Amino acid sequence: MENTNMEIKDYPNVTLLNHPLLKHKVAILRDEKTPTSEFRQVVKEIAMMEGYEALKDVETKEVLIKTPIEETKQPVVEGKKLCFVPILRAGLGMVDGRLELVPSAKVGHLGRYRDESTHKPVEYYCKLPYSLEEREIYVLDPRF
Repeated sequence: MENTNMEIKDYPNVTLLNHPLLKHKVAILRDEKTPTSEFRQVVKEIAMMEGYEALKDVETKEVLIKTPIEETKQPVVEGKKLCFVPILRAGLGMVDGRLELVPSAKVGHLGRYRDESTHKPVEYYCKLPYSLEEREIYVLDPRF
């Protein structure tokens, strides 16, 4: 969101979310006067906004539904194939916002800390759903 020395074009798999409402919500998070309850709500809202963009290419399948007028085939998200994995603890606040979008998604957890001497990440917790190879994984961490 802020200007840095890196160029987005150098990272083809990175999408810059530059929406004015997203910037507004990030400003609320950064404000030291923001109360904890509002902070949590805004993190949830940001996770939903980011999730909307992150999930734009998610796989769907056609199902037959009956409307008041007729039967029709419509696309639905295959939620059982999605998995949200927050990096503890910072990513936990993002889970509810993503589950608002896809309530049937599975959730895993990954805990890491940075070793003070080597500066490398050290895993201290890992709890992931079964059949991980069959799922599309979304890592949740607000620091990225």
